[in-house]
Amino acid sequence: MRMAVAAFCAAVNFSGAYIALCLKLPVCLDSIGTLLAAALLGPWYGMAAAMGSAFLSGVTSDIYALYFMPAGMITGITAGLLFKTRLFKGRRTAVGTALLTLPGSLVGAVISAFVFGGVTSSGSSILVQLFCRLGCGLVASAFAVQIITDYADRFISAALVLSFLSYLTEEMKMRLRGGHD
Repeated sequence: MRMAVAAFCAAVNFSGAYIALCLKLPVCLDSIGTLLAAALLGPWYGMAAAMGSAFLSGVTSDIYALYFMPAGMITGITAGLLFKTRLFKGRRTAVGTALLTLPGSLVGAVISAFVFGGVTSSGSSILVQLFCRLGCGLVASAFAVQIITDYADRFISAALVLSFLSYLTEEMKMRLRGGHD
């Protein structure tokens, strides 16, 4: 059952990423499933969902997704660890989202700057180029844009996941985790 949940979460990631890519949104929407898998099943399943969706996106619609797989993997692990804490309860959600965002954004910014020169399939690439033209360095520009867009993306994703989880009974969560009655 856990593998099926992780595969479903990878499909959720793929769907969100595809919508964001087609609409050229400044957020990726590719971590909703990662956060859901991490919240339900733990860090390794969050990482697996991120890897699955990055591979699927990379071979079907967005080759850039393969390069950013390490950022998604780190996000999955971080989410799995943070969802075990109380950082996604009430007002703490903003802090939890910041802690969730930082590691993946750092990795994503380095990939964006050094592999792609700051220009990727994301709609936020325009902002990276603007910051560079304003005198910021490439890595600093990529990180500034990455942290802003990733925070918004993770906040939206976490809100959707928390909302979804609030509708599940403990019995449903147990079944999704592979437990029995």
